Amino acid sequence: MTLDDDFWMGEALAEADLAGQHGDVPIGCVIVGADGQVLARGHNRREVDADPTAHAEIVALKAAAAVIGHWRVEGATIYVTLEPCPMCAGALVNARVARLVYGAPDPKAGAVDTLFEIGRDPRLNHRFEVTAGVRREACAGRLTAFFAELRAQGQK
Repeated sequence: MTLDDDFWMGEALAEADLAGQHGDVPIGCVIVGADGQVLARGHNRREVDADPTAHAEIVALKAAAAVIGHWRVEGATIYVTLEPCPMCAGALVNARVARLVYGAPDPKAGAVDTLFEIGRDPRLNHRFEVTAGVRREACAGRLTAFFAELRAQGQK
């Protein structure tokens, strides 16, 4: 982990907070280009957009591709507060990102380290570097608090 990783994960956490404000699971994402500049930001929008694919990573990847003007997001580092699911990990492969940095592992759907190793599987056409556990407690804490509140309200 670098100081930059810590900083950018803080930015992803701020995105996660935005998701929580509109009732979505608080997961945030920031994509930083090879030049160190932010390409895009995103947070979960499944509830607000009624879109099952509106995960933070997908929202941010779409925005980054629009900025670049191409679907390849080569050389970029993606910071996300929760280990990506299979859909999102696959999107990172397809977008050709260089590096993934995530905060908390996902024991139910983690597809980068926990359940699968998408992104490092030599059978795939692209692989990316992975750094796990950056600001893990802060990332996991947001999720724990969110789901505890839902349970307290009699939901989920």
